[in-house]
Parts: sequence; structure tokens; C-alpha cells
Amino acid sequence: MPNKAVRRKKKGIVQSGRLDITFLSFVLILVTVGLVMLFSSSFAYSLEYYGNSYKFISRQAGFAVAGVALMLIVSKIDYHFWRKFSWIVYAIVLVMLVALLAMPPMVSGMDVKRWIVIGPLNFQPSELAKFAIVLLFSTLISANYKMMKDLKFIGFLVILLGVTCGLVVLEPHLSATVLLLSIGIVLMIVGGLQKRYIIGGAGAGVGLLLLAIFSGVISYGSDRIKYWLDPWLDPKGKGFQTIQSLLAIGSGGILGRGIGQSRQKYLWVPEPHNDFIFAIVCEELGLIGAILIIILFALLVWRGFTIAMRSPDKFGSLLAIGLTFQVGLQAMLNIWVVTNTIPNTGISLPFFSYGGTSLMILLAEMGIVLSVSRSSNIEKT
Repeated sequence: MPNKAVRRKKKGIVQSGRLDITFLSFVLILVTVGLVMLFSSSFAYSLEYYGNSYKFISRQAGFAVAGVALMLIVSKIDYHFWRKFSWIVYAIVLVMLVALLAMPPMVSGMDVKRWIVIGPLNFQPSELAKFAIVLLFSTLISANYKMMKDLKFIGFLVILLGVTCGLVVLEPHLSATVLLLSIGIVLMIVGGLQKRYIIGGAGAGVGLLLLAIFSGVISYGSDRIKYWLDPWLDPKGKGFQTIQSLLAIGSGGILGRGIGQSRQKYLWVPEPHNDFIFAIVCEELGLIGAILIIILFALLVWRGFTIAMRSPDKFGSLLAIGLTFQVGLQAMLNIWVVTNTIPNTGISLPFFSYGGTSLMILLAEMGIVLSVSRSSNIEKT
């Protein structure tokens, strides 16, 4: 009956249902706290290298405002509208990833190709690749869920995922590869993948990843594992960032030094406004503040999954699960990297790390989750 109610009340692509205020609140709180911590962590670095303490925060705040507006607009669009663009988005991402490999490295002396620059804007195609996989897999699995026991169909999904991951791993970008692989696997599991395929796929995936690291495809992989195990092997070089991060975390103690009072952000932690911003969070807000932020991310994921369970159809459910799982896993991996729980893989903290275009993409994705929540509430309005 809910499906009939939804179809009867929808007109065009505009959603008329009530959005999930709880999910929206968690997003806005994370964005707000993220901006505060970005300014605190970036002003010394920004002043030193750009002569302007407000360079990063002014740009990020502008993108945040635009991103929130975009999120609310996207939330009004019926999420089924995006289904027709799933193959187009996927194809565009593949073209960008292939083009990226032909470009010269952005960082001198490092064969790393992750960014496409268009005028004043630069972004990583791997950010859009996450959305492309969520959208395409949600479309294919929801339309063919009875075929999730068919090895040929599963193989087709694996090929789509493998091509994308293969191009990303050649950048090289290990953390994005792990994210993409995890998102695809989770969506297949939720879609009805059988246990024997899960176990076999997990073993093959781990094997391929290790092969990529130790065969030289990801040439920096073995070094990162070595300096993860003992960063003091090269305290002024490859272990420097990890050591400074751990010092910042320890310096914060239980209650923290207070907002703006970090010492490590004064050019000790390299680029503290990016991947290692959580170290500054721990130093200024302490263990209690760090735990509260982790709880906020957990609550966001919980609410996103709740929205998924209430979705009137499989497509909406898969979309909400994929997009919220992406945020939760990325936050978890970033925190693990900053605390040296896993090797440094270069992964940003959602809503906190500097990056305007990635923030807008993320907020647009949250708008799609809100659109799913509107659809599930149509019959109640």
C-alpha cells in the first residue's frame, strides 16, 4: 500500500513529503563544527604560506553555504530522477579517471595523479566515483534483485566495480580504492549476495589489494606499512606526520587545550586542515570532544540507515545505505589513520577537511538521502 500512496501523490520530479529533520540536524551540526575546526586548524598555516589567515575558511564557508542550499534543492527532487543518469555518471567518471592518468603529476617528484584542475577549481574524480558506484549499483540491483543468485550478473557487477577501482588504484589512491570496493560489496550484500560469493569475493579482493601493494602498482604501499609499524624509523621524514599527529592527540588529554589553543597546528602537523584535521580536533577538544564527534558520525549513519529501512522501494533503500555508509566508513578510516591504527592512506574527514568541491558533492549526496526520507513520509503528510 505505501508504494501506491507514493505513486498517487507524486507529481513530476518534485517531492512533497516532509524531510527527516533529525538527519538534517546531524548534517548541519557536523558542517558547523567542521567549519569551526577548519578555521582553528588552518589559520596559522594559511597566514604562513598565503599571508591571509582567512584564505581556507572563507573559501570553505562559501562552499558550505552553497552546498547546504544545493542539499535542500536536491532533497526536493524525487530520487528516482537520478536513476536515468546512472550509466551517464558512471561513463563520465571513467572518462575522467582515464584522462587523469594522462595528465602530469600535480606534486613535483611524486607520481601521484588525483586532481583535475579547471580554472580556480580542482577536484578528485574519485569523489564523484563513489557516487557513481552507489547510483549505478542501486539502479542495477534494485531492477534485477532476483538475479543476485546468478553468477553472470554478479560477475557483471564485479567487472564494473573492478574497472573503477583499477583506474583509481593507478593514480595511486589506496584509500579511495578501499572505499569504492567496500561500497560496492556492501550494496551487493544488502542486495542479496549469497554467503559463498561474499567469502570468495573478500578473499580475492584482499589478495588483489596486497598484490597491488607489493608488486609495485602502489609503489609507496610497502613503505607506508613499514613506517606505520614504526614511524620513528624516519622521524624527520616519512614518519614525521604520524609522530606529530600522535603528539597532538596526546597533548589534548581528556578535556583538550581549548578551541584555538593547539600547538601542533603551528606548522608541526603538515597541512593540519586536510587529512590530519582530527589530530587538531583531539588536541583542542580532548578525548571527550573527539568522542562526541565520533558519536555524531555514528548517529548520522544510524539515521541514514533508518531512512533506508523506511524507504518505499529497494532503489531508495540502496541509495540511502550506500551514501550514508560511504560517510561513516570514510570518517572511520580517517580517524584510524590519524591515530595510527592503520597505515597513512591519505583520506579526508567528511565535513571537516578542506575541500570545497568535495564538500558540495557530499552535501548533494546527503540531499539525496533526504529525498528518500521525503518519499517515505509522503503518505503521512
